[in-house]
Amino acid sequence: MLTIISWWESRMNIWLRYACQPKIAWRATKYAFFVGIILILINYGDVILQGEVTDGSLIKMGLTVLVPYMVSTCSSVGALLDLQDD
Repeated sequence: MLTIISWWESRMNIWLRYACQPKIAWRATKYAFFVGIILILINYGDVILQGEVTDGSLIKMGLTVLVPYMVSTCSSVGALLDLQDD
C-alpha cells in the first residue's frame, strides 16, 4: 500500500511541476481566454446585453473560463507524461 501512495505522490509532483511551467501556463491562459470569451458570449450574451449580470453570473463566467484552462493544462501535461513514459 505504501508503494502505491509513494508512486501516486511522485506522479502528482511531476504533474504539478509540468503544469506550473510557464509555457504550459501561458498556452492554457491563451486558450482559456479565447475559448472562454466565446463560451461566455454563447451562454451569457443575452444577459450581458440586457444588463442583468448578477454576482452568480460572474462566478459562472469565471468558471466558464477556468474549464478550458484546465482542459488545456491537463492535455499538455498528459502529452508530456506520455513522452516521458516512452
